[in-house]
Amino acid sequence: MKTIEIISIPVTNQERSKQFYEDLGFTLIAEAPFGPEQKWVQLGFPGHDASITLVTWFPNMPPGCQQGFVIKTDSLEQDIEELTTKGIAVGKIDETPWGRFANVKDPDGNTVSFHQ
Repeated sequence: MKTIEIISIPVTNQERSKQFYEDLGFTLIAEAPFGPEQKWVQLGFPGHDASITLVTWFPNMPPGCQQGFVIKTDSLEQDIEELTTKGIAVGKIDETPWGRFANVKDPDGNTVSFHQ
């Protein structure tokens, strides 16, 4: 085994969610038909191997169930300012012994934590 490659994020509307994750700083890697009435939407950060895919087809992963997705940042305050400017609501900064965190929720309620 080498690395984490793809994390599935369950969503109801791939287009709406794609825009949200692009606003977070992700870039589109691939978008293509994937089975009947399904589409593969994969995004990632430039220069990094791990990526996400916005899924609608896993019955055991209802939209909004993803809660442990963490993104590392160098400046939590700067990211919060940029996200707020884009209209994305950011929770309060949580100070912990293992770092500082702030959460956002995607359009389906999946939680994304920023960690500094």
